[in-house]
Amino acid sequence: MTFINVSPVCYAHFCNMKIAATELLDALVELTRQHLSFIQRLQTLPDQKLTQKPNANSWSALECVEHLNRYGNFYLPEIRKRIQTSKTDAAPIFKSGWLGNYFANSMLPKEKLNKMKTFTSMNPLNSKLDKTTIDTFIKQLQTMLDLLQQCRNVNLSTVRTSISISSFIKLKLGDTLRVVIYHNERHIKQMERAVGLSR
Repeated sequence: MTFINVSPVCYAHFCNMKIAATELLDALVELTRQHLSFIQRLQTLPDQKLTQKPNANSWSALECVEHLNRYGNFYLPEIRKRIQTSKTDAAPIFKSGWLGNYFANSMLPKEKLNKMKTFTSMNPLNSKLDKTTIDTFIKQLQTMLDLLQQCRNVNLSTVRTSISISSFIKLKLGDTLRVVIYHNERHIKQMERAVGLSR
């Protein structure tokens, strides 16, 4: 598969302007397919490679995957529920909300990964993991692709979802999709560095 180069400039195209909802969804589908292809390659690596880390406080590739699984365990059911209970129809244009845009931008991969504080419940450091962790994430990515298809039938701006850090904050569905998938991209780049495997 040919991978597109997803840079902050490319992401910015979606961050500060009204865009066609189908254009956003198409880009998120392509990025998720890239993630799936990479993770399937990662799955073929030996355990030693998957668990190596540059220092004791860094995450191995498997720990990065587990971190994403923990977020997926919250967001995927939440997104599915909001789609299924929506009474909206698809709208041609999506415009990011200011808070959702802030969260999405904070997930953007930087040339030098900016460190972000991780909640204890989401920190997989020193967890006992094996390749079933990767199996779980593959299923989550496949679920995300299915949800992105379902999103074509609802309004990405008026449907809102809860977020993992607060039950009082709700983001536009389009922004939630961006946050989750950009967060995946951020840590997949971290995995690439951990195992020396590039796309």
